[in-house]
Amino acid sequence: MSLVRVHNLSLSLDGYGTGEGQSLEAPFGHAGDRLHRWFFPTRTFHTILGKEGGDTGVEDAVAHTWNDGIGAEIMGRNKFGPQRGPWQEYEWKGWWGPNPPFHTPVFIMTHHPRPSVEMAGGTTFHFVDGSPHEVLAQAREAAAGLDVRIGGGPTTVRAFLAADLVDHLHIAVVPILLGRGERLWDGLEGLEQRFHVESFTAPSGVTHLTFTRHPA
Repeated sequence: MSLVRVHNLSLSLDGYGTGEGQSLEAPFGHAGDRLHRWFFPTRTFHTILGKEGGDTGVEDAVAHTWNDGIGAEIMGRNKFGPQRGPWQEYEWKGWWGPNPPFHTPVFIMTHHPRPSVEMAGGTTFHFVDGSPHEVLAQAREAAAGLDVRIGGGPTTVRAFLAADLVDHLHIAVVPILLGRGERLWDGLEGLEQRFHVESFTAPSGVTHLTFTRHPA
């Protein structure tokens, strides 16, 4: 069976994966870009933007696997956009412009489904209301045997971890304190017992943790 993977999820030292006060101008709220500055210089990020160059050091080595073998993505509604409640209009098509970097079906978990949106480059956004198990079943069917990526945000990743559905988890612990926002680890006591855990600290000061599920 295909694997369920999380890649490049940045957390502050106090466990927040995004800040408070998300808006159109501030996708990560008061955190700004501080959680992701380690990622921006990498060749992987440059490639996502359609640019050449970028660093090829240890952080790129861990970052670049995010898309290998991925056939579908699942994300929460707040990763797709800042809107809350029923959709007032359908013009918003995500933060990423006309050609998003996913190039697969993307299943957006929301209590307010809307028509699917087909984008350039093979990305189609599907808006679905269901449990992690139900949405994963849809994503696996669309992935046609390839792996499924849980793209975030932290609330969505936490839901899949709580349901014991994640096989691979990469966390980048960034040496900042946010104090408020959306936390990942709440309610997941003892999570590490399911996984083999490895870590290294990059010259940037970011500690990369990799959780790989123990064999059944």
